[in-house]
Amino acid sequence: MKRIKKKDKVLILNGDYKGHTGIVLRVYPKKNRVIIDKINMVTKHRKPNAKNPKGEILKKEASIHISNLTIVK
Repeated sequence: MKRIKKKDKVLILNGDYKGHTGIVLRVYPKKNRVIIDKINMVTKHRKPNAKNPKGEILKKEASIHISNLTIVK
């Protein structure tokens, strides 16, 4: 079995994004997780601070376990 690396195109096998494909942005080998471009988006709320007095709501990708992926050629 070939290892999943950065910039590989992968197919999601399980979960909410089953059947979607995407490009791997980052791999965490010790945790067996990857981040895929525009897949598994989560909302993060930031508190107000000196640079951003109103605070903000960010959308960012969350990691997916490697066992739920396969490489697409």
